[in-house]
Amino acid sequence: MKTVGIIGGSGFIGSHTTKKFVEEGYNVLVGVTDILKKEKYQHLLELGHSDQISFSELTVENKKQLKEFAEDCDIIIHGGTPFQLAVDNPQTELFDPTIKGTENFLEVINKTPGIEKVVFIASVAGWNTNFPMPAGNKNFKDTFDETDIRFTSIESHPYAQAKFIANQTVLKFIKNHPETSFEISTVSPVAVMGKSLSKREDSTSTGLQFLIKNKIAPDDFIQAIYDNDVPFAIVDVRDVAKAIFKTATTKGLHGKDYLLSSETYATSDISLLLNHKQAKNPPVSIYKNTLAQKDLQMQFIPAAETLKTY
Repeated sequence: MKTVGIIGGSGFIGSHTTKKFVEEGYNVLVGVTDILKKEKYQHLLELGHSDQISFSELTVENKKQLKEFAEDCDIIIHGGTPFQLAVDNPQTELFDPTIKGTENFLEVINKTPGIEKVVFIASVAGWNTNFPMPAGNKNFKDTFDETDIRFTSIESHPYAQAKFIANQTVLKFIKNHPETSFEISTVSPVAVMGKSLSKREDSTSTGLQFLIKNKIAPDDFIQAIYDNDVPFAIVDVRDVAKAIFKTATTKGLHGKDYLLSSETYATSDISLLLNHKQAKNPPVSIYKNTLAQKDLQMQFIPAAETLKTY
């Protein structure tokens, strides 16, 4: 049995990813920031096949911990960067762990023998830091895919800026290291929604669904989403986990970066669907998933089905 290391493997996306690899017969090493806080990963042991799951304390700023973690893995999934919208200190809360953590990770894996594949769980922000707003001169009805030019702005949310810079760091590493012994691929999901495998209350993804369902605006950023009835491109968390698995276990995808997206609904319709009501308008397809369908044979769950599972 091969071992896959999942940094951030107990989070919203990470838990579904851990579940997928365990079901497929892999040993999974989950990186957690505090091994003593068992309540943050206990739900993984309740999934079944717990003998295939082990845990390692890991922060991406710590190279020693990264080295010890990587030495045991055939495949590594890096999803350990913070996803948070409420930020007091962007540098310490977002930029350092996201960008410096990515640099540290790349440095460590480049010196670690035996790794076959690395998958980064990035974000649509690596393509457009204005998301869910349109990129650059595009409007809400313009489509976006992997042939479009990546867009960033210093006016974008710090989280999005950090993810964009981290993505550029990966692209630069790939360009400067053409002869690596392992493949690097990236998945860039849009707004990830659906049902959590845990009862944790610190998930930004599930928290955002709660806010939209109940039309709560804790800050100006969320209020602007309601005021403009912003369309959100949505992808099911189960599909993200499936795409990560397929990317990790398919050869010949070095350097690829896949947008993961199903359908787009306006915020008002998302609220209705989260409350198990019918949307007033049909979904549209803004962020395209053609490349993921072609390379990974992905068929994405309809967004309405995703929202109704919350």
